[in-house]
Amino acid sequence: MASVHTASPGSHGLPPPETDALPVLDDVQDYDKIQRIGEGTYGVVYKAKHKRTGELVALKKLRMEREKDGMPITSVRELRVLQSCRHENIVHLQRVVTGTQPESVFLVFEFCTYDIGRLLDTMTRPFSLPEVKCLFKQLLEGIAFLHSRWIVHRDLKLSNLLLTENGSLKLCDFGLARYFHAYEKALTPRVVTLWYRAPELLLGSELYTEAIDMWAAGCILAELLRMEPLFPAKTELETLQLIAKLLGSPTPRIWPDMTRIEGAAKVKWPDQPYNFMQKVFSKVPAEGVELLNCLLTYDPEKRMTARQALRHPFFTTSPLPRRPEHMPSFPSYFDIPDSRHKGAADGGPRKRSRQDACFGHAFDQAR
Repeated sequence: MASVHTASPGSHGLPPPETDALPVLDDVQDYDKIQRIGEGTYGVVYKAKHKRTGELVALKKLRMEREKDGMPITSVRELRVLQSCRHENIVHLQRVVTGTQPESVFLVFEFCTYDIGRLLDTMTRPFSLPEVKCLFKQLLEGIAFLHSRWIVHRDLKLSNLLLTENGSLKLCDFGLARYFHAYEKALTPRVVTLWYRAPELLLGSELYTEAIDMWAAGCILAELLRMEPLFPAKTELETLQLIAKLLGSPTPRIWPDMTRIEGAAKVKWPDQPYNFMQKVFSKVPAEGVELLNCLLTYDPEKRMTARQALRHPFFTTSPLPRRPEHMPSFPSYFDIPDSRHKGAADGGPRKRSRQDACFGHAFDQAR
């Protein structure tokens, strides 16, 4: 099914998205930090409690030590996007607070008990098919909302999906997100964690659309179904080889614009014309395999959109998606004794931390 990529907002004269001013009412001293719950390229995240109200929050301290000209561009983008996005499947940014030092800036988010990447590393049983459908449907709802507002996330992966105790999935970490104008402006291809990076990015294309998020979504669906990553490679070339071994090698017949990407001619594709999706996912219903094929499509113009995916029979055939409030409860990752979650923290049996190590940190912040 061909996806439909509409023109850029500017060509239709659409107004810019509405934004809500964030209150800067509290000082970071108004929160008690309970424990560190995450650390990434752009900041450290703490579980904290508001001293007066007792509300649990996530405090993200922005990394400012390398900045000479104020707030990092990634944080500016994250603030801009989150100010304009209020959706049940997008993590809620409550406010911005400051510390005693000028460079101490914290983003205050709603607290979510789990991150799904870590959750998979510690689960004693796989998600059931109704549970997978529940999670993936919520992910598509969040992506569809972003794309409807001309925002591409550019870093969708399991560790950027949070889960609340009532089963609500939340997209987070918008440091690479930006407003897009499809095919009108060159953008860096060094986005999206390697295991979830679309073929056009792997080949070095600087002209891409929101379809890169849909490829990542397909990788996420496969990982939820398999309980392990689909393309756990160490390099871009190895990732392309793994993709070709599963889907067959791409040709101009199935992806006409492939010939316009300079990097495509430099890749020696394996002599493998067959798609092995059905074999690899033999225990998944036919509707699920079809949806995977529609998302993991080489040609971004033919890749299924989020709205199209939400209408796919995968969600209307038995077993139906579980309702979020009926999702099972799990022990909090940080409540599990060290002996149980140490492997996951160090990368787990599937070395999840390696996917973060493979991230293209040479990110051109101007693009």
